[in-house]
Amino acid sequence: MKVLVSLILALMAVGYAGLCGMLYANQDLLLYPGAADSNPPGYDSFRVQSGVASLKVWALNADAGRPALLYFGGNGEDVAANLPAFEKALPDRAVYFMNYRGYGGSTGSPSEAALIADAQATFDAVRGKHERIAVMGRSLGSGIAVALAATRDVEKVILVTPYDSIVSVASRHYPWAPVRWLIKDDYDSVKRMANVRVPVLALIAEHDEIIPRSHSDALIAAIPHKQRHARVIRDGTHNDLGNEQRYLAMVRGFLAKRHGQEKHGGQEKHGGQEKHGFREGHDKQ
Repeated sequence: MKVLVSLILALMAVGYAGLCGMLYANQDLLLYPGAADSNPPGYDSFRVQSGVASLKVWALNADAGRPALLYFGGNGEDVAANLPAFEKALPDRAVYFMNYRGYGGSTGSPSEAALIADAQATFDAVRGKHERIAVMGRSLGSGIAVALAATRDVEKVILVTPYDSIVSVASRHYPWAPVRWLIKDDYDSVKRMANVRVPVLALIAEHDEIIPRSHSDALIAAIPHKQRHARVIRDGTHNDLGNEQRYLAMVRGFLAKRHGQEKHGGQEKHGGQEKHGFREGHDKQ
């Protein structure tokens, strides 16, 4: 009997180790599934060299002197698909959409260090044309936007369906695995937020099934109070924020607002309730 029990335990240990090994080996495929190289007609792109990688960057209204917005997408997002909606919503902004390494015509292989370096290279490439550059990141891109804002002089930061860290979120999705020992790319936005000195808007999907609300709340709580702005997109899910123009109207309003002169410590008042140290507001239907 003891031999049988020992054998069963040994098989269970081997099986568990195998599952952990599969998770480790496949994490890049899970985190960076890639996106096709789409080429919508009527829009322009250019190349940015970042180390050995050549990045394809889409540009809207890229006239020198305009305030600009630099956008980083989700882990499987075709950023070119945003061009028509952003063109309509932000006619007064130059907007740049960076395709990650291995995504949408960009060369190279993605990693946390590489994508942050690419974001810095793209920012530096357009900095000479624009006095003010805000940064915006959705899902995975929120971690890249925070990292960039912590190392460059950006105007404002917009985070859509953001998280505290990849390790924290992955631990929720894979509670059986020692995720902290397996994950290579952490994107610890809570830690990096300490070095962000500009206004930050967090847009939360009310029914986000990928990033549990507690992880977005943890990040929002890490934003210094005077810089902190948060909105909840009613009925939104992680991949579907509903009416795109309504969501982008929140972005437009935040970019247009003169921050640093508001009452209430720079905190927006939306008639929401105070929760976890930030004022929560909902979009209006």
